[in-house]
Amino acid sequence: MEYTVSAEEIKRLKGLGFLQDKRYPDVFNARVITRNGKITAAQHRAVAEACEKFGSGEVAMTTRLTMEIQGVKYENAQPLIDFLAQHGLQTGGTGKKVRPVVSCKGTTCQYGLIDTFALSEKLHERFYEGMHDVTLPHKFKIAVGGCPNNCVKPDLNDLGVIGQRIPTVHLDACRGCKKCRVEAACPIKTAHVEAGKIVIDPAQCNHCGRCRGQCPFGAVTDYVDGYKIYVGGRWGKRVAMGRALSKIFTSEDEVIAVIEKAIELFRTQGIDGERFSDTVARLGFENVERMLVS
Repeated sequence: MEYTVSAEEIKRLKGLGFLQDKRYPDVFNARVITRNGKITAAQHRAVAEACEKFGSGEVAMTTRLTMEIQGVKYENAQPLIDFLAQHGLQTGGTGKKVRPVVSCKGTTCQYGLIDTFALSEKLHERFYEGMHDVTLPHKFKIAVGGCPNNCVKPDLNDLGVIGQRIPTVHLDACRGCKKCRVEAACPIKTAHVEAGKIVIDPAQCNHCGRCRGQCPFGAVTDYVDGYKIYVGGRWGKRVAMGRALSKIFTSEDEVIAVIEKAIELFRTQGIDGERFSDTVARLGFENVERMLVS
């Protein structure tokens, strides 16, 4: 039996994470939120059971690390929500609000510098769940990357966080080796020996930390771990590259404070229908940076 679903009801369901399948008047694809791109084996089984009970038996992966249960009939929408809730899962991820946080696998990756899963979960609870009833001028997407490899493209999100490892060079320990291990390990060829000493240009270094432990004489052994924050990125019909704030932040609390300021700035000074990148361009990056970092 097909239902005629009103435009108001379609809009309400979209707010709950149910996107209408344009081929049918009463069929939807339900987005299941994964918090930080990771769910348990039990939750996987629950999603599989849910898609068989309430959907078409198929699950699609989205580009933002959520899962879509395909083919949910209108009358099965609320039963699906109730079933998922019993397993600690929820639908959602749409509308003019903070969207689910995207995270790479962080410290489980050989290049990961920060615990992206832990930070993303904090951001999910603080901003996706905590500000779920706050309407913004447009969607606001956050991505957390563990290193400068940028696998989750933090600089193409409204706000992106990238793990950093900033080296300190001890010139007194440098022997000026003809074949420098630090120079050889640098993936972007920033580190090099000049006048018999290792040089790492701080303006060019991307703080990937790959030089750590390479020098046998201890010329590059000390590092400061931190976070780089990009603002004003966007991917879609119109692309905008995010710009990095000049400060490297050294604590999660600082990062969370900046994100909160950015969302509040967007809420209060953004124009309805514009993305955060437009707001940043209109207000001026330097002004926005001053408001976020002050």
